Amino acid sequence: MSIFALYASSRPNGNSEQLTDMLLEGTVCTKIILREKNIRPITDQRHTPEGFRPVDDDYDAIVEEMMRHDVLIFSTPLYWYGMSGPMKDFVDRWSQSLRDKRYHFKEEMSKKQVYVVITGGDHPRVTGLPLVQQFQHIFRFMGMNFAGYIIGEGNQPGDVLQDERAVSEAKWLNHRLRGSL
Repeated sequence: MSIFALYASSRPNGNSEQLTDMLLEGTVCTKIILREKNIRPITDQRHTPEGFRPVDDDYDAIVEEMMRHDVLIFSTPLYWYGMSGPMKDFVDRWSQSLRDKRYHFKEEMSKKQVYVVITGGDHPRVTGLPLVQQFQHIFRFMGMNFAGYIIGEGNQPGDVLQDERAVSEAKWLNHRLRGSL
């Protein structure tokens, strides 16, 4: 089983990255850090005669890499009670991949086991639940196996490491993932 992790924080070494790194410790994993990539926002061309046109950015390479893996980890801070902008831009572009004749995108994604890691302040185990539901709807639409999520609390970098529940859940999932490899 191969693991792919998509990091969507705009802050290096922030709480979502630290919690995800803890979750992935000791695993062989492909990590993509979206803030280091050029992902252009979607231009919706679903209803134009020519359809979507190619976009000169890093999106296709990331999608192709993601499709080569069995387990996907989506890691995002809770920004204004939703996923980060880089994550939203990436997921919005799935509309383009669904129509791209090079891929059998929905079929390939339906074979994936998916986890979500969310960190934030302002009671994230409550305020982050709509984001968990958003991911559930996205994954259900794609036929993906949404296997679980971790929500950690933290504002300043490193705060999440004091969240005993999140740390415990990350270590438990790490053990589970390492046992499956």
